Amino acid sequence: MSVKILTSTLIGLEAFRQDPRQALHQAENGTLAVLDNYTPVLYAVTPERLAQLLALEAAVQQSSDVTLDDSLYNDAPAVPSAPVGKFAMYAGWQPNADFQRQAAIWGVALSEPVTPAELAAFIAYWQAEGRLFHHVQWQQKLARSVQMNRAASGGQPKRDSTQISNTDYNIPDGFRGE
Repeated sequence: MSVKILTSTLIGLEAFRQDPRQALHQAENGTLAVLDNYTPVLYAVTPERLAQLLALEAAVQQSSDVTLDDSLYNDAPAVPSAPVGKFAMYAGWQPNADFQRQAAIWGVALSEPVTPAELAAFIAYWQAEGRLFHHVQWQQKLARSVQMNRAASGGQPKRDSTQISNTDYNIPDGFRGE
């Protein structure tokens, strides 16, 4: 899941625990993000910055005499965009719709689209790894992974070992049964 950090001043959790007042005093704009394992665990603000934020919220909630024409609103569903910034792989991640074309640009020619099984295996592997990459980097990894897996199996999909073959009871011509 991608995480957007809402301030430019960052500090580690241990450093914040040692001297929280000093860390907050040095924070740009009075706002500080406290990180643990590169993930924000809390935000701290100075009393002055909190007063500014509350004043902004109060100003937004005041009624206005300005009205907007309803034709300006587009009620069409928003197209989900690619996650911004680095993120860990998560269930439900999808490559872009033009993934095959992009893969070709990266030098990975995929003759067939990525199958749901290939995508699920890729996601499961990288979820367990917990690494952080940008969306494009994840797509490049997926393209290389699919290319290597398909090459290893001779371009054929992997055989389902749980599938039972049909037995052929026909006796071939010329068989003498000895």
